[in-house]
Amino acid sequence: MKKINLIYLIVVSSHFLVSMECMYAQSSKSSDIRMVLELNPGENNPRNSEGDFIRLNDGRIMFVYTHFTGRSANDFGSAYLAARYSEDDGQTWTSESETVVSNDGGMNVMSVSLLRLQDGNIALFYARKNSINDCIPLMRISKDEGETWSAPKPCITDRKGYFVLNNNRVLQLDNGRLIMPVALHETLEGDEFNDKGRLFTYFSDDNGATWQAGKEVRNPKKVTLQEPGLVSLKSGKLMMIIRTDDGVQFAAYSKNSGEKWTAAKATDIPSPLSPATITRIPSTGDLMMVWNNNGVKKGLYKGKRTPLNLAISRNDGKTWENEKVLEDDPDGWYCYTAIQFVNEDKVLLGYCAGNRAQGTGLSITKIALLDLAWIYSD
Repeated sequence: MKKINLIYLIVVSSHFLVSMECMYAQSSKSSDIRMVLELNPGENNPRNSEGDFIRLNDGRIMFVYTHFTGRSANDFGSAYLAARYSEDDGQTWTSESETVVSNDGGMNVMSVSLLRLQDGNIALFYARKNSINDCIPLMRISKDEGETWSAPKPCITDRKGYFVLNNNRVLQLDNGRLIMPVALHETLEGDEFNDKGRLFTYFSDDNGATWQAGKEVRNPKKVTLQEPGLVSLKSGKLMMIIRTDDGVQFAAYSKNSGEKWTAAKATDIPSPLSPATITRIPSTGDLMMVWNNNGVKKGLYKGKRTPLNLAISRNDGKTWENEKVLEDDPDGWYCYTAIQFVNEDKVLLGYCAGNRAQGTGLSITKIALLDLAWIYSD
């Protein structure tokens, strides 16, 4: 009798766990979220991550991402930049990847930002990583819609070090200024990598020919600052959104196009040590943010880069509403988002979507196609 009860408990428990897994898997599903591409690791390809989109003049959308090779999936493993293409506004994608930039770094090249410049050319930004003390953002220009690229040009020349520029992070302001937010990580010889970053913006007023550094963003609370992002506000100010270890995103502001910044200050946006991405919705003028709201279901998501959430702001980031859940697997790991609006009705999201328990935390890249009507729905 005891054996039967034990077996019964095991079966019931198994069904309960399966039901819980199904609940988490299904809770974020919606007819308005369509997964259109999943780049899984494979042989000699342990990780696919940190990419960005660009609309080409022939109507195609190009997605350039970081394609790791060899056996290591960590940030210091070998990687090159590869591309997939869509001819139907992101609904389907080419089945094979094409090399865009070969690995000419001591470790890798990774973390892509693509930008259509005001002169019509395409700018490609990425990090060339040689060591834990040498990682610099580079810029290449294409005048033929990504068929060929200019030689790489360093965007930081006034100091050496390990600079993190996330994917989908570079802006061109209305006045023509190119601006990128970076975190400088300074590690003493022989020490482990220093997680604490010093935040700067670098900007160019001559289409990337030369670059200057803005003033460092002050850190009065002495928290860990990492992986800043930027968005232009309607007031003319720039907002910097900042990954921290303080349980929330921090923010800083500039009223002179990134030359000087207010001190980094806590927002009320719950977040693990994970980046947020904010952009403006062209058809409405509202802001959209994608991040990990791990403040929900306290305890279940604590410290994890899950769930993956989306929200809008109608008042330029003062408050956020219409929060949606995109992914919510408790073992999931969702981050490094790229955003591309394909028309007035739909938006593409590219993001890392691995599973920590399965050892694929940053190894899988997904592309989702979302309906804006769903994003605005109650």
